[in-house]
Amino acid sequence: MKQIKIRGGKPLSGTVTVSGAKNSAVALIPAAILADSPVYLDGVPDIQDVHALIEILEIMGVKASFDSNRLVIDPSEMVSIPMPSGKINSLRASYYFMGALLGKFGSGVVGLPGGCYLGPRPIDLHIKGFEALGAHVTTEHGATYLRTEEEGLTGNRIYMDVVSVGATINVLLAAVKAKGKTIIENAAKEPEIIDVATLLNNMGASIKGAGTNEIRVEGVETLHGCRHTIIPDRIEAGTYLALAAAVGGGITVNNVIYEHLESFLAKMQEMGVKMTVKEDSIQVLPVSEPLHPISVRTYPYPGFATDLQQPITPLLLLAGGESFIEDTIYQKRINHIPELVRMGAKAKVEGNMIILEGIAQLKGATVEASDLRAGACLVIAGLLAEGETTILNVEYILRGYDHIIEKLSGLGADIEMLDLPDSAELGEKA
Repeated sequence: MKQIKIRGGKPLSGTVTVSGAKNSAVALIPAAILADSPVYLDGVPDIQDVHALIEILEIMGVKASFDSNRLVIDPSEMVSIPMPSGKINSLRASYYFMGALLGKFGSGVVGLPGGCYLGPRPIDLHIKGFEALGAHVTTEHGATYLRTEEEGLTGNRIYMDVVSVGATINVLLAAVKAKGKTIIENAAKEPEIIDVATLLNNMGASIKGAGTNEIRVEGVETLHGCRHTIIPDRIEAGTYLALAAAVGGGITVNNVIYEHLESFLAKMQEMGVKMTVKEDSIQVLPVSEPLHPISVRTYPYPGFATDLQQPITPLLLLAGGESFIEDTIYQKRINHIPELVRMGAKAKVEGNMIILEGIAQLKGATVEASDLRAGACLVIAGLLAEGETTILNVEYILRGYDHIIEKLSGLGADIEMLDLPDSAELGEKA
C-alpha cells in the first residue's frame, strides 16, 4: 500500500513529456502474441498495467524483456494455458487475450476482466463478434471459454450495436487470421485502434479503414514480428494540460498529437485558457484572467473523452459560476466528487449531471482514489489546494501514469510517494 502526499498551493512551471499511450499499450501487448517471431515495441509506458500483462505473457511461455520503455515480446515458444483466475483478473485490458488467443490458437480460457469500476461494462459485444466469426463462447465458473471447430474462424460482417473500443479491437485481433473477409461496422474510431491496426499491418495483416466506422480485414495465414512505436498518450497529455492551466506558471507539454485532443482543447479555449500549439508540443500560458464556466458532455472519439472528464474537473472549480459535466459513456464515473467536496469543493451530482460551482480555494485533506482518472483528478486538486493533501489507493494512479511523481517534481511540485505501513490507522477522513 502506498500513499501520495502533496503540499499544494504553489505555481508550477517547466516542461513535461508525455509517455506512450496506456490504452494502446494494453492492446498492443496481447496483439503481439499473434506473431511467430519477436515484436519490438518502443515508447511503452512504465505502468502497473504493462507489468501485469508481461506477467501474463510469461505464464504462457512468452519471452518478454522490458527496459527503457522498450518491450521485446517473443511468442515463438508460446503455449495456450488456461487462465481462469489470478493476474488475468487484475485489469480490464486482459480481455484482449480473448481475441488474441482465438486468432492464434482457435481457443482459450480467460478469466473475467477487472480494472477500475465505472459501472457495468459487459463484454457482450466482444462475444457477439467472436460468435459471428464462428467461435463457441461460454462462461463457466467466472471464466470465458472460447472454442472453434476444426475449420477455424471464418470472416463475417459484424455490426457493433454500441460503439466500443474494446470490442472493436478484440474482434480485430480474432479476425486478422480468420479465413476470408471480415467487415466491422459501427467500429470505434479512437487513435488507439489505428495504432493497433498499424502494428498488425506491420506484422503482415491486411486491415483497411481503421479510424473510420467501417474496418475491413482480409484474413492472412501467418503474422511475423516487427518494430513499432506507440503513439503518445492523449489522456496523459490532457491531464497535464488541465494541470498546467490550473496550477501552471507556464508549462510546456511535449510529445502531443494535437489532432487527438481537439475536442478537449476546444473546451480549454472556451474557458479562456491561452495556449501556444506547436508541431508536437503545447505550451499553456499562465492564467491571467478569470476563467469562464463551461458544459462538458463526453462522447466516443472524436468527442470529449470520458477519461478526461475527471482530470478537467479541478480546473472547472476555478471558473466563475456553474459548470456542468455529463458523462454519456460511464454515468457512474462520479466517485471523485465526494472526495473533492472533502477538500472544500462546491460540487454535487444530480441524476447524470455533475454540477460544479467555482470557489476561491480548495483545502488539503485525506482523500481516496476510486479509479485511475479519479486519482489524477485528486492529484491536480491536491496541487491546487492550500495545505497538505494525502491520497490513498494510489495503486489506481500507478496503473496508468508513467513516473507521475518524477514528472510533477520536475515541474516544481512538492509531492512524494510513501509506503503505507500495513498496521497504519488511516483514521477518519478530514
